[in-house]
This record gives sequence, C-alpha cells and structure tokens, in this order.
Amino acid sequence: MDVVSQKQISNPTTAAGVLRVFFHDCFVSGCDASVLVSSTPFARSERDAAQSQSLPGDAFDALTRAKTALELECPGAVSCADVLTIAARVLVTMTGGPRFPVRLGRKDATASSPAQPDAELPLANSTVPRLVAMFAAKGFSAQELVALSGAHTLGFAHCKEFADRIFGRAGVNPAYAKGLQDACKNYLRDPTIAAFNDVMTPGKFDNMYFVNLQRGLGLLSTDQELWTDARTRPFVQRYADNETAFFDDFARAMAKLSVQGVKTGRDGEVRRRCDMYNGNPVVPGG
Repeated sequence: MDVVSQKQISNPTTAAGVLRVFFHDCFVSGCDASVLVSSTPFARSERDAAQSQSLPGDAFDALTRAKTALELECPGAVSCADVLTIAARVLVTMTGGPRFPVRLGRKDATASSPAQPDAELPLANSTVPRLVAMFAAKGFSAQELVALSGAHTLGFAHCKEFADRIFGRAGVNPAYAKGLQDACKNYLRDPTIAAFNDVMTPGKFDNMYFVNLQRGLGLLSTDQELWTDARTRPFVQRYADNETAFFDDFARAMAKLSVQGVKTGRDGEVRRRCDMYNGNPVVPGG
C-alpha cells in the first residue's frame, strides 16, 4: 500500500476521502466495491446517485493506483473490496488513528445500483432518531454510530451541506457561525467551497471532533445533534474525555463494518479493474 501512503503525503485529504468511500461502499450493499464501478452509457451505477456526487476523485485515484500496483505483482489475487478495506486501515493509522483488524477474501460485486445510496445513506441533516434507525437496520448500536461518526475528525464538507445551519439559524456557536458565513459567502456561485469537519486538528485522527461538539463546533447538523440528543450524548462525552476509549470502540466498529454484507465464492468476482466488471454486468433496476 505504498502508493496509498504516497498519495496521502501528496494530498492530505486522501485519508478522509477513502474513509468516505469505504463507508458508502460497506453501508449500502456490503463491502463489495460496488461504489467503485463507473457508469456507462448502458448501465448506471452507485456513482450516479446524488449521495455519491461529492465522493472525492483523489480517493478513487488512490484506490486505482493501489489496485494497478497489485495487479502488476499478483494478477487476479486481491479484490477491489479488499484493496478499499486495507487502504482505509492504512490511512487511519497513518493519520494517527487506531489499527483495526482486517479479514481478507472479499469478492467484488457484479452489480451496482444508483437507487441504493440515496435510500440507505444518512443525509447531512438527518436527525438522531433517523440515524439510530438507519444504523440499527444494519446491525449497529447507537454507540457504534457515534464511534463511526468520529471519522469526521478528518476531511471537509461543502458549504451547501451545512448552509442552513449557519445562515439565519439559532443554536450554532456565534463565532464559529460567523467564520463559516465568511468562508461560504460565495458558495452559491462556487459550489466547491468547503470547510473542515474538525476546525481544530483537521488532518489528525484524534478525539477533537467530540470535544468540538461540546463547544458547539459541529459542522453538520448530524454531527452537532449527537451532542444535543440524550440517546447519543453520553457516548460523545465518553469519547471527548477519553481518546483511548474512542480509538478502541472505533477500531471495533470499523472491523464490524468491514465485514458487512461481504460476498464470497460465486457471489462475486475479483475485478481486474475496480471501475468495471470483468464480464457483462448484472444491471439492476433504477
């Protein structure tokens, strides 16, 4: 995974991007690299979903480079799903986070539907009850929801995803809101304008995300409500007070997520290229 590490060195937002792609992949249809498949004139894919539009190109580039390097050394041996999972672990530890166990042997999907991500992924303004229900449907507890949300210690969000929180809405730290208003004042003309999820230590995997929530410095409403809702507040408090506890729980939750809905045997394939199927795809409706 040297190519992944090098990509992170040259572009420090790669780690956050790969983590997002990993979550989108595993949470929707299982860890099967279906999110890596590019659409064609004849078949749409998860990449066409509205929820997938902001997935960063640098993450896909890092994964493509890693897969290419592996294919040159050991053709057909390592699936794209395994590449994505290993890359996520490498980048979490590279940015200061915990190492979590990774089991190998996943197969890659032979189908990818644009309908699934928008139906199954949380939105930036999802309420805590909605988040808890969505995660419970996948077999994750409220505590695991909070632990996995800690990945927002890395990366950024585009202004359109949190504009409703900072323009004319109460309940946001005033100084923080003013800074975001200044940064995002031209976001309607330039949709690429973004802000860091963690304003204090944006490139470091730590527990500052949870400390920030206590200070009213959550960027997305889904972040800040983890602190204001009684169901999730105790876990935010625990992780803000104890980084080791956060790291331990995050590692366990990531290990669990990494085996969500995996495909083995004839249920999948080992793609030669991550962005396309080896043969004719099974094209689901939608």
